[in-house]
Amino acid sequence: MTLPSKRPKRIGLLLPSSNTVVEPEAARLIPQDGSVTLHFSRFRVTVISNEEASLRQFESDAMLEAALLLADAKVDRIAWAGTAASWLGIERDLSLVNTIEQRTGIPTTTAVVAINAHLHRLGARRIGLVTPYIADLESKIIENYRQAGIEVVAARRLDLTVNTAFADVQASTIESMVRSVAAHSPDAIVIMCTNLQFGLRSRDLASGLGVPVLDSVSETVASCLSEA
Repeated sequence: MTLPSKRPKRIGLLLPSSNTVVEPEAARLIPQDGSVTLHFSRFRVTVISNEEASLRQFESDAMLEAALLLADAKVDRIAWAGTAASWLGIERDLSLVNTIEQRTGIPTTTAVVAINAHLHRLGARRIGLVTPYIADLESKIIENYRQAGIEVVAARRLDLTVNTAFADVQASTIESMVRSVAAHSPDAIVIMCTNLQFGLRSRDLASGLGVPVLDSVSETVASCLSEA
C-alpha cells in the first residue's frame, strides 16, 4: 500500500457552542482540493449581551480547555472564531493567543486579531461597523477602536442577544446594513460577528461598493490559510 507523501494542513477552529455558521462557511472558503482540512472544538456560549453571566462565558479557562482538545488532533493552526474581544478588549485575545501557544506550541490567532491585522494592512482609519449586537456592546466596540486610533464613522446593529438568532439573519438584511454604512465613505467595513452568514457574498459586495468588506469568518479562515 502506498502512503500519501504529505498530509493535508489541519486548521482547528474554536467556536461558541451555539454558532452554526462557521463550520459550513469555512468549508466553502478553504481550498476544495483536499490540501486543507477543518477541525472544530466548542465551549458554551448561548447569549451575547452586557450582562455579567454573558461576559463570564468568555473566561479563558473554558476557551483554553477547548483549544487543548484541538491540540490533541495535532492541528497546524488554531483560531478562536469569535469576536468577543471587540467589546471586551483586544488584550483579551492577545493574552488568549499567548496562553494557547505556550500550552500547545501551535500558532494561534483569533477573528479580531485577523480583522485588525487586515485593517492595518489597508491603512484603514475610518471604518463602518455592522453587528447583530445591542447598543451597549456596539458602543464598547466603537470605543475600543477609538483607542486604537480607528474611527467608526457609521454603525448599524440588530439589537439581538440570542446567538442562534444571529444565524437566522437574512443575507439581504446584512447587505442593506453594509450599504448603509458604505454611504459614509469609510476606508473599510467590518461585519463583526462569526455567526452571521455573509462570507462569500462580502467579496462581491466589496467589489461593487469599491470598499473592502471584512467578514469575520472570512478573515479568520484567510488568516489561517495564509499561515498554513
